[in-house]
Amino acid sequence: MEVLGMSAALLGMFTGFGFLIGILFGFFGMGGSFLVTPALLVMGYDTNVAVGSGLAFVFGTSVIATLKHRDLGQVDYKLGISMIVGTTAGIEVGKIGLEYLQHIGLADGVVSVAYVALLGGIGAFVTYEAVGSDSGGGISHDVEDDADEEFDADDIPDIAKKIQSYRVPPMISLRGGITVSLWMVLLVAFATGLLSGFLGVGGGFIRMPALFYAIGVPVPVAVGTDLFEIVFSGGLGSFLYAQSGAVDLSIVAPLLAGSALGARIGAGATELVDEDDIKVYFGVMLLLGALAVAVRYVGNYVGIDVLSVVSLVIILGAALLVSGAVVVSSVRELRADAEPSTVAAD
Repeated sequence: MEVLGMSAALLGMFTGFGFLIGILFGFFGMGGSFLVTPALLVMGYDTNVAVGSGLAFVFGTSVIATLKHRDLGQVDYKLGISMIVGTTAGIEVGKIGLEYLQHIGLADGVVSVAYVALLGGIGAFVTYEAVGSDSGGGISHDVEDDADEEFDADDIPDIAKKIQSYRVPPMISLRGGITVSLWMVLLVAFATGLLSGFLGVGGGFIRMPALFYAIGVPVPVAVGTDLFEIVFSGGLGSFLYAQSGAVDLSIVAPLLAGSALGARIGAGATELVDEDDIKVYFGVMLLLGALAVAVRYVGNYVGIDVLSVVSLVIILGAALLVSGAVVVSSVRELRADAEPSTVAAD
């Protein structure tokens, strides 16, 4: 039996895969192209189809997840638009650097090493900071209730405090009573865009921690605002690839069917899971991602094709492990919240 030109088994696999990635995408604001594109390449799809279909999936999933985060009051539109401007400029400069490396024949090696170093470095830093944190959970998740209140200064990372201390007009007010120079926001956005354009990736794993550690917004708002940005970048990218016929709807449709539920679950989980736990899961995901990219690069360098499959297995295993941990943590928090009500009723 075939549906959309593919077997029922393959259709079910894509739907389940979409659900899994949707949870990660809604929870972290990243993970779409990080997982979908490599999987499609290993399955034998052409590179342009893998990238184009991955971008179309990212666009659709980011819209679903952003709407859920908006309902939870976790999207700062002013910050998002400012970040889009700075990120776009940074991407253009990053592309120039990448094209130069391609011209001299060093692009593959430099980008792969930089990608592994950045994934591993950010993952190790976020995990270490979260595990060693004495904040007892970090900034409150009740973003909507606290939108006009200032957060405790102890909850804001030191780097963000330093950036916020530069009072260069114009100043903009962000959610939670945070005030920061627009120029500082644009500078951080430009830096994240530069890395994104140089590495040729969407950059969610760069922007989300940058919004928290450099700007100082709460982690749930960092995720929601990052997804708001991805709506624009993913939409533009998928439109350009669709014009050349590189978006395969038989792939995108079942992926989106699964992610429609997964993204809402992941976004809702940011309201339940402790903020330091979010950081730990994010860090572990990046560390395993760095390992997977390193394995794939070694396989390509020495000509061992099976290592590409091993790399994909590591990525999928990491996605399954982390998304499972997110769901389990959310269920645990829901049960913990329900217990006092049960006791009171008795």
